[in-house]
Amino acid sequence: MDTFTVRDLRERTGELIRDAETGELSVVTKHGRPVFIAVPFDESVVKSGVLTALAVKLYEEDVLSLGKAAKFAGCTVAEFTEQLGRAGIPSVRYSAEELEAELAALG
Repeated sequence: MDTFTVRDLRERTGELIRDAETGELSVVTKHGRPVFIAVPFDESVVKSGVLTALAVKLYEEDVLSLGKAAKFAGCTVAEFTEQLGRAGIPSVRYSAEELEAELAALG
């Protein structure tokens, strides 16, 4: 995810557009505070709805937790988990160490 200032928009508009074309989320700031998010407009936005697509993207980028992303999308965690599955995004993220600990606890 790239961050652009309002001033950058004049000089880096092409970069912002290229990021969107490659599926990158970008944040635009003014005086160091987020003003808006540039979300790539693709087929997932059309099919899933803007809020759900944004929630999925923010979850994928580790900006929102699973619960917060589900709430943002206006659905239950179970429904949001299904949405992530349809998008091919894992809903459970374990580090190698965490996975080993979980497996050891089971065995």
